Amino acid sequence: MSPFIKKALTDIRLNRFLNLVTIFTISLSILVVSVFMLFFENAGRVIEAWNQGGRAMIYLKDNFTMDMLPELKDRINSLGNIQGLVFISKDEALDRLKKEISSSSAFLKTLQGNPLPDALEIQMTSYNSLEEVEAFAEKIKRIEIVDDVEYGQGWLGKFLKIFNLFKITGYAMCGLFFLVALFITSNTVRLAFYSRKLEVEVMRLVGATETFIKAPFYVEGLLQGFIGGVLGLAILLITYLMFSSGMTQGLSSYIYFDVRFLSIKTMGLIIFGSTFLGWFGCYLSLKQILR
Repeated sequence: MSPFIKKALTDIRLNRFLNLVTIFTISLSILVVSVFMLFFENAGRVIEAWNQGGRAMIYLKDNFTMDMLPELKDRINSLGNIQGLVFISKDEALDRLKKEISSSSAFLKTLQGNPLPDALEIQMTSYNSLEEVEAFAEKIKRIEIVDDVEYGQGWLGKFLKIFNLFKITGYAMCGLFFLVALFITSNTVRLAFYSRKLEVEVMRLVGATETFIKAPFYVEGLLQGFIGGVLGLAILLITYLMFSSGMTQGLSSYIYFDVRFLSIKTMGLIIFGSTFLGWFGCYLSLKQILR
């Protein structure tokens, strides 16, 4: 083992409380950053799924007949941006409902006739924004036999608003916690240096280089950053495993979506960032002390 690493580990043991506070602060900062990264990654997948095409249901009026179907399909296809189009009769829709709802449901027993409309399920091609989807849906609504178009506009619009709000809040919170962690890390190094001030002076008198003096502090900062990053991700993973089940049921009606944990690449970047944070805090502190 390198003598610098041995010295850094010894310093960490001698200053347990200060180092634990620093590691905890870094892990808390990384946890906050990771929460926003988790949201951004999954939100990006939702938006990407819509950009690659989403599902929409076209509900038809009561006076629809099967004779109108070929002309209706031609008119919808002529609007463009359609990958697939499937007709769902009201009887087929009722059968689907019965499969999704228990046969013992009181609601099904009280049904008199079939209240569901005939419908067309379409698969749309890529769109750049929700506004383009809305404009396309309005074109379909103008067709006389069409009663309504449902493409998840309610939750998708709210989702995009939340996404934009989270983006602004995320940048602000990440910046704040980064500065707090940087401040505490640099002050921990400063206190560790002053506790070894006499030792550093002796090393200078015997001809030790600045690199030899600084190296253990840099190793200590790197270890603090690395351990803090891993700990922050571990807390997020445990929380994710506890609460991830059942989060996607409301979205599955329109697009396939499941909440996933951070990718390996993102976790690697986060750990690298936390390690750099530990080093940078040490660098700033030593730059002021060893002038």
